[in-house]
Amino acid sequence: MDPINRTIKQLAGSDRFQERYNAMKKEIVSNTEVQQFFEQHKEELAPNALDQGMIKLYEFINRSSACKSCPSLEQCINTMGGYEPKIIIQSGLIDLEYHRCPRKIAHEEQRRTETLIQSMYVPKDVLRATLDDVELDSDHRIHVHEMADEIVDRLIHDKDHFKGLFIYGDFGVGKSYILGAIANELKKNNRASFILYFPEFLREMKQSIGDQSFTSKMEAVKKSSILMLDDIGAESLSSWARDEVLGTILQYRMAEELPTFFTSNFDYKGLEHHLTYSQRGEEEPIKAARIMERIKHLTIPVHMEGKNRRN
Repeated sequence: MDPINRTIKQLAGSDRFQERYNAMKKEIVSNTEVQQFFEQHKEELAPNALDQGMIKLYEFINRSSACKSCPSLEQCINTMGGYEPKIIIQSGLIDLEYHRCPRKIAHEEQRRTETLIQSMYVPKDVLRATLDDVELDSDHRIHVHEMADEIVDRLIHDKDHFKGLFIYGDFGVGKSYILGAIANELKKNNRASFILYFPEFLREMKQSIGDQSFTSKMEAVKKSSILMLDDIGAESLSSWARDEVLGTILQYRMAEELPTFFTSNFDYKGLEHHLTYSQRGEEEPIKAARIMERIKHLTIPVHMEGKNRRN
């Protein structure tokens, strides 16, 4: 044991070791995040916290935080893929904890929702869409593109922003494509979103009553970080689907201020008229108005015109 201790002391006293130690210390104390942590917690830290925590701090500055140094979740450079280090204080000294990174959180939310909900039925071109690929061949399409770009920026940088878009227009003008492009831009910035083709989703929810999965599916959809309902108004609604499914989802998202997007062939007024009449022909304007108030609270309307790109 004594020879080992003597070796360590000799190494620590060597010029080469001291040079490397000083260089490492200089790199650590010049790191902005480390500086901010020490400034914020200086009253809690022991006088020797920096020297005692050098190894932990060096590990921290050489790992990726907030996904800055990782091109993707699959190519995460951290020792534990999908987990990032956080500096903590233990008895006045520096320690590290590892937590799920933004990409890991977004990925798990996406997978969890997709496992429960089978009705995405979203075309492949929509799932691959990007804002860069949107054809800007009219003033209307340029305006929609600008609105989409702005809303993405706000959702990424303003944690209090919850307004989505209500994109309406004729068949085949590219409303769903814009929705997919927004979803992919958000994904690049580690924001999970979930697109549902609304008519198929309602059919699945009706079927799920019999297999006891209705409640878990409703919980997953209404609590999605960012929800996108594609083609609302294309379905023939029962009172139950309108009030117990759509109404419940929108009430929760309005109360919690969760970002929600829609596409529709109807504008606000036309959709309200559509929601007024149930499959049985019952006229319920008050219930339709209640749904529309929630949609209006959650969205900014934007009209999309252009040629039918499905032809």
